Amino acid sequence: HKKIRNVRLGNHVSLLFEDETTLRYQVQEMLRIEKIFEEEGIQSELDVYNALVPDGSNFKATMLIEYTNETERKAALAKLIGIEDRVFVQVEGQDRVYAIADEDLERENEEKTSAVHFVRFELTPAMKNALKSGAQMMIGCDHPNYPAHLEELPQETLVSLLQDLD
Repeated sequence: HKKIRNVRLGNHVSLLFEDETTLRYQVQEMLRIEKIFEEEGIQSELDVYNALVPDGSNFKATMLIEYTNETERKAALAKLIGIEDRVFVQVEGQDRVYAIADEDLERENEEKTSAVHFVRFELTPAMKNALKSGAQMMIGCDHPNYPAHLEELPQETLVSLLQDLD
């Protein structure tokens, strides 16, 4: 399920489109790793992750900027300030929808961006209807230091994302 909802954008950026299933696994993993067993701690984790569940009019994703070499990663993060605001989805025949990133979180500073961002793509009713009627969706980034486009989502990914819309 997670693999289907993970979209690579170029060589160094991936978007994991979240839903209740991906987040359930994430919460279980966090509870296990952090050895949280009491109800209050579990509820606290759930509250954090529930904000990442799509609400029927949007897609929500965890955006990862991935470089294996630490020196290369530091240099890239310094050049990619603001990238989270330049990632978009575009439903066939519709305008681009740029990500609303890191709500209530400060994920970058003047020197570098974070390697992890939480993004939301808010869709209009026309966009939702177009997707439900078979329109394709492109994902891209027009940051000057990281131009990347995926012209067409794999069909299984698009089908999975359609489940997020009401």
